[in-house]
Amino acid sequence: MRTARATAAAVTAVIGAGAAAVAAGRLASDAALKAPPGRPLPTEPRLTVHATAAGQVSLTRDLAALRPGRYGLTGDDSHAVVGPVLEGVSDSADTVVRRLERVVRGTLKPGDRAWLTPNLYVGDPGTALGLDHTDIEVPGELGPLPAWFLPGVRDTWVLAVHGLGATREHPMNVMEFLHRHHFPILVPSYRGDPGAPRSPDGLNHFGETEWRDLDAAIRHALDAGARQVVLLGWSTGATMALRAAARSTLRDRIAGLVLDSPVLSWESTLRALAAARRTPGALLPLAVRAAQGRTGRYGDHHPGTAEAEHIGVPTLIVHGPGDVVAPWRLSRRLAAAQPNTVTLLTVEDAPHGAMWNADQDAYEEALRRFLTPLM
Repeated sequence: MRTARATAAAVTAVIGAGAAAVAAGRLASDAALKAPPGRPLPTEPRLTVHATAAGQVSLTRDLAALRPGRYGLTGDDSHAVVGPVLEGVSDSADTVVRRLERVVRGTLKPGDRAWLTPNLYVGDPGTALGLDHTDIEVPGELGPLPAWFLPGVRDTWVLAVHGLGATREHPMNVMEFLHRHHFPILVPSYRGDPGAPRSPDGLNHFGETEWRDLDAAIRHALDAGARQVVLLGWSTGATMALRAAARSTLRDRIAGLVLDSPVLSWESTLRALAAARRTPGALLPLAVRAAQGRTGRYGDHHPGTAEAEHIGVPTLIVHGPGDVVAPWRLSRRLAAAQPNTVTLLTVEDAPHGAMWNADQDAYEEALRRFLTPLM
């Protein structure tokens, strides 16, 4: 009897531990599957505002605070734009002073907690950039998808699609450049975005289902007069562009792809986001399995090459080794596999989705060279 009771207790303990591990894996997978739009990814550290002065803001000294370029600085009730680190200007060894270009919303005061974000602008193209645009709805698989349309004289349209942790505000970084070159611009939302229908299971699918909303935007552009389209995507928006180029019935009207920080291995990205939530390494495989079970996705058989063999249009990848969310090595692998169609621009010291922020001049020059033959 004692042996039976001990065995039963041991089995119960094992089952309980297994159930707890499964639950922990499910919770860890939420870091990616439920990443809310417009909120920082867990890889981005919160910084403290220590002081402000004319044209300056002092932040906690951190590798993130030392990044080159221009970024949004977003708090719970504020948004500002900060420029490069001001060399030789510091009020302590524990702080970094960056140029403060403007405060767009709220105020910055000592003690505020904020994080750097790729999107400089908030609002819409009219309020943020002074660009004429129209608010439209694209008929999508799950319902109407809010979108911005900016007119241009060319018959090649650029469809700009944001990725993880971002909203339609992110593509506004490149709107002025595209507008100067007279491209019509369509910036669609997709399932899970503010104002758009939710995914039936309420989860992000790393572009695997979301690409169908981009496909709907392509159809809308063609019906509205576009001869062809260029797909410009960040993060999982880049994944959506790859899926559309491989699977869309309209893929022959896709003239080119621009992939910024592309998520080429959803497993690697999920692991990175879960690890940033301080998930123990032993639980990361469970997080992947939980995501597979919740989304119905299969594993990455050949990370970085799943859609590569289908790329038949000119493609520009902009990526760099500073991206801890989507591995740069996979972009290098993809570019090396298809040197005749894929060009890689490497940007140093840029976080996920922020290649333009780190080196705007190089980014826009590469974009100009890429788009010129497609005009």
